[in-house]
Amino acid sequence: MQRRKFRREFRLEAVRLVKDRGVAVAQAARDLDLHENVLRKWVREAESDPQHAFPGHGQMKPEQLEIDRLRKEVAKLKAERDILKKAAAYFAREVT
Repeated sequence: MQRRKFRREFRLEAVRLVKDRGVAVAQAARDLDLHENVLRKWVREAESDPQHAFPGHGQMKPEQLEIDRLRKEVAKLKAERDILKKAAAYFAREVT
């Protein structure tokens, strides 16, 4: 069985159904053919960060973009460090 994918607009509309219209999570989940826990998770995500909730495929929250940039920078710095270690070891052998 394949995992179903829902667009951001669908998720936001489902959350609005619960939050704005006052429909119970259980009823909304049944109406939308969702599991209750999925809808509850969507409501929690939307409440915690409404502006960046459900970023979608290929789009990241600003914090995640910063983490990704820093990971790339760390990998680059480690590679540079390793090259310098090898060069230092090579020149140390040349002198003696």
